[in-house]
Amino acid sequence: MANAIINVTNLRLRTFIGFNPEEREKKQDVVINLEIHYPADNACKTDEVDQALNYKVITKEVISLVEQGHFLLLEKLVAEILAVCHSHPSVNYAKARVDKPHALRFADSVSLTLDWTK
Repeated sequence: MANAIINVTNLRLRTFIGFNPEEREKKQDVVINLEIHYPADNACKTDEVDQALNYKVITKEVISLVEQGHFLLLEKLVAEILAVCHSHPSVNYAKARVDKPHALRFADSVSLTLDWTK
């Protein structure tokens, strides 16, 4: 069985994230990394597009969710991104990580990761 792993790396978006007053009024940068697993036997054998998971569709859904959303917590943002990933029936594992650059003065970023298994 061929289990494909799709990685979307460093998707840079802007959203409302945080609970401090200034965070609720101004969009901030977030960096998203996704890992999505699905069985790829049919895609490997047939070379037919409709047998593969369309990562572009998932990425567009994530972009829409993030750019239009307002989130108090990274936990909520990451959970909603993860839900988009595993809403596709062929997905059997997904992991989402969101980095919030500039969240701490002396750190490059703060990140939160959640994963899901079917």
